[in-house]
Amino acid sequence: MKRNLFSTIAIYIGLSCFLATSALAGNIVIKGSTTVLPIAQKVAESYMQENPDVKITIEGGGSGNGIKAIIDGTTDIGDSSRFIKDKEVKMAVEKGAYPVPFAVAYDCIVPVVHPTNSVVNLTLQQLKEMYEGKIKNWKEVGGPDRPVVVISRDTSSGTYEVWEEKVLQGARVYPGALLQASNGAVSQAVAKNPNAVGYIGLGYLSNDVKAVSVNKVKGSSMSTLDGSYPISRPLYMFTRGWPKGDPLKFINYVINPQKGQKLIAEVGFVSLY
Repeated sequence: MKRNLFSTIAIYIGLSCFLATSALAGNIVIKGSTTVLPIAQKVAESYMQENPDVKITIEGGGSGNGIKAIIDGTTDIGDSSRFIKDKEVKMAVEKGAYPVPFAVAYDCIVPVVHPTNSVVNLTLQQLKEMYEGKIKNWKEVGGPDRPVVVISRDTSSGTYEVWEEKVLQGARVYPGALLQASNGAVSQAVAKNPNAVGYIGLGYLSNDVKAVSVNKVKGSSMSTLDGSYPISRPLYMFTRGWPKGDPLKFINYVINPQKGQKLIAEVGFVSLY
């Protein structure tokens, strides 16, 4: 149902762009999710090469900040790794803004450990208990006799909110966890600590950390699309009302199967098609 809706939206955007008479080239401002950041950067680079009269400025800061910027009118596009909350919709409407969501890719959140850690699989329950502070030693899950160092995202992160929903199931991360502001920061922290466990978006995986399967399912493009991987989600770009001009053209470019979607796959995320 959701995919059919996204397809319908994509077709409608394409028709809108085709019917538009002309649009003045200018600047596009994009703010928000650090998960969506590599997608925005990669696609923007290609878009500006094809449209040299357009300048695109991109900032991270988290999903909450991206949606807030849409509400406040300080960005053209707000990146988010989660859907907008009811309270954010209410705030937007009160300010005369009507956020419009566009799914641009899919992603899965992958638990990661130090490459020297022998653990290759964790269940959702084991992950939950680690992040609640109940599992304190790796030997409790078949790993080495070493303390578990929990690394998490801050609460303004869309990645954290999906993790809270799908792994913690509403429980809170225990106070001893080390909080990081971005996927990249989590990856670096895990890479430097043999005792650490963290979680990052699929596109942030590298040889510096080791991905762990969840419930014996490996996080991948295929397991995300077929629904077998339990910690997956769509990624969004929001606009303040229906987009026009350059923001509309850019979003069309992002969801174009031959342009933006190919670039999304290149940076390690899951394309819509």
